[in-house]
Amino acid sequence: MLKILKQLARSVREYKKPSILTMIFIVGEVIIECIIPFIVANLTNDINDGCGIDVIAKNGLILVIMAVLSLTCGGLAGFTAAKASAGFAKNLRHDLFFRIQTYSFSNIDRFSSSSLVTRLTTDVANVQMSYMMIIRIAIRAPLMFLFAIIMAYRMAGVLATMFVVVVPVLIAGLIGVARHAMPAFRRVFRKYDRLNESVEENVMAMRVVKGFAREQYEKDKFNAASDDIRVDFTKAERIVALTGPLMQVCLYFNMVFVLLFGSKLVITQHYINVGQLSAMLTYGFQILISLMMISLIYVTLTMSAESARRIDEVLTEESALKNPAEPVRELKDGSIRFENVEFSYSKRAENATLSGIDLDVPSGSTVGILGITGAGKTSLVQLIPRLYDVTGGCVTVGGVDVRDYDLNTLRDGVAMVLQKNLLFSGTINENLRWGDPGATQEEISEACRLAQAEDFILSFPDGYETQIDQGGTNVSGGQRQRLCIARALLKKPKILILDDSTSAVDTRTDALIREGFRKYIPETTKIIIAQRVASVMDADMIVLLDHGRITAVGTHDELMKNNAAYRETYEQQNRGSNAAASAAGETVSECVNETADETASVDRTVNDSPAASSEGKEADDNA
Repeated sequence: MLKILKQLARSVREYKKPSILTMIFIVGEVIIECIIPFIVANLTNDINDGCGIDVIAKNGLILVIMAVLSLTCGGLAGFTAAKASAGFAKNLRHDLFFRIQTYSFSNIDRFSSSSLVTRLTTDVANVQMSYMMIIRIAIRAPLMFLFAIIMAYRMAGVLATMFVVVVPVLIAGLIGVARHAMPAFRRVFRKYDRLNESVEENVMAMRVVKGFAREQYEKDKFNAASDDIRVDFTKAERIVALTGPLMQVCLYFNMVFVLLFGSKLVITQHYINVGQLSAMLTYGFQILISLMMISLIYVTLTMSAESARRIDEVLTEESALKNPAEPVRELKDGSIRFENVEFSYSKRAENATLSGIDLDVPSGSTVGILGITGAGKTSLVQLIPRLYDVTGGCVTVGGVDVRDYDLNTLRDGVAMVLQKNLLFSGTINENLRWGDPGATQEEISEACRLAQAEDFILSFPDGYETQIDQGGTNVSGGQRQRLCIARALLKKPKILILDDSTSAVDTRTDALIREGFRKYIPETTKIIIAQRVASVMDADMIVLLDHGRITAVGTHDELMKNNAAYRETYEQQNRGSNAAASAAGETVSECVNETADETASVDRTVNDSPAASSEGKEADDNA
C-alpha cells in the first residue's frame, strides 16, 4: 500500500503548498481548541475564589479572541484543503488520461473501456475525498487526541488514563470492520465496471436495441446489475456502520466514568477541583470526537483503498510498445515487407492469428486484400503502424524494421481508415483537421473532392461548419466513411490503409474514390481490404488470406486464371449482371467518364488540382 501511496503522491505537484498550508492551519486550530478548556477551567476556579469582574472580562476577551482565531484557522484550512484536493484530482485525471494515451492495443485490451472510465471518474472522486480528509481530519484528529491527552493529564493526572484504555478496544474494532468490509468493496468496484459497460453498450447500440425491440431485456439486465451492486454495497455499509455504535459505547463509557469518579475525587478527596473536572469533561469529549474522526477516516480510506489500487494499476501499467534507444525518425518511402511473420493476440492462444506471412509491397503500389471474416486481414495491416508487435518474423517499412522507428514518425507516415469509422463531436472542419491541424480550406476541399464527400457537405446549410454529433450519428454510414477517407488524405501519408472503409458506399462512388487515389496520390502505397472483388480488381496486387495464411497473390487476371476460389467469388458477386463479363476488363477511368455528368465533384477535382493531368483537363472541358 505504501508503494501505491507514493505513486499517487506524484500527482500532488503544484498543490503541495495549499496542502502544507492546510496542515499548518489545522495545527493552529487544534492548539487553540485545546487551550480554551484550560482557560475556562482557570476562570471557573477564579470565580469560585471570588474574583472580580475585571478578571472575568479579561479572560472572556481572551476566549473570544481565541475562538475567532480558531474559526479563522478552520475556515482557511477548509479553503486550502478544497483547493489542494480538487487540484490533486485534476492532476490525477491528467496523469491517468496521458498514461492511457501511451498504451498499445494490447494494453487497452487488458482494461475494458468502461473500467477505464470508472477509474477516471468514480475512483478518482473517492481518492480525492480521501486526500482531503487526510490533509484535514487525519492531521486534526491525532493532534487533537495527543494534545487533549497531555492537557487532561496535566489537569487530572491518572484519571486521564481511562481515555487511553479505550484506544486498543477501538483499534481492534476498526481492524475487524476493515477486514470484513474490504472484500465487499472490491466486488462492488468490479461490478461498477460491468454496469458501466452495460450502459455504454446500450447507448452505443441504441438503434440495434430498438430495432430488435429489446428495451425490456436491457432494462432487466441493467436492473439485475444495479441490484447486484446494491446487495454488496449494503453488506459493506452494514459492516462499516458498526463503527458508529462502537464509538458511542467508548464515548459514553468514558463520560460516565469521568463524572462518577471525578465527582468523587472533587467531593471526598479534593484531588481535583470543579474547574479541573469541567476541563476533564471537555478534554474527554475532544479525545473521543478525535477518535470518531479517526474511525471516519479509517472507513473512508477502507472504501477508497480499492480505488487507489485500481488507479495505481493504470499508472504503473507499462506500454507493450516502446521506442528503441536510438529510433529512426525518417520514413523513406511506403515500401512494405513481411518476412515470415507470426502474430497472436495472446501468448496463451492455441493457434496463431497470422502464420508464415511473406509479402513484398513496392512503394506507391495498390494492394487489395480479400478473405473471409476472421481470416486475419485487419490483424495483418495493424502490424504496419505497429499497433501490435509481431510475435515472430519482422515487418519493414521503407526498408527499416517498424520496431526501430520512432512511434510518432511511423504512425505519422501511415493513415488508417477503418470500417467502423469514428467522428468526434465538433464541426466537419474540426474533424477533418485531425489529419492535418494546419490544413488550409483549399486543401480540405480538395481532400473531400477526392473522397467524394464535398457534394453532400455543401448540401448542408452550414457546409464545412456543420456540427457533427458524438460518433457522427447525424450523418449516414457512407458519409462517415467518406469523411474519414478525406481526413486520412489530409495526412498526406506514405501508406494509406483502407480497412473495408468503402463498404457503405455504392460501387460507382467506390470506383471514383479509387480513381482519385490513383491520380492524386500515386506515390502513396495503398492497401485496400474489401469484401467486394470490384473494389480491388484494378489493384497492382491482390492478396488472398485464409485462416491467417496467404493462399494466393497476383493480379485480377492472374487469379481469375489460376485460383478457383477467387474466380468463384468473383462470379458469385457478379452473377445476374448482363455486364459482368465486360466489367472484369473495364477500367475505372471509363467509369469516371461515363458518370461525369452526374458527378460534378470529380470535375471540380480535376479542374482545381495542380496535379491534374492533361487528359483530366480535357475530360473536364468535355464535361
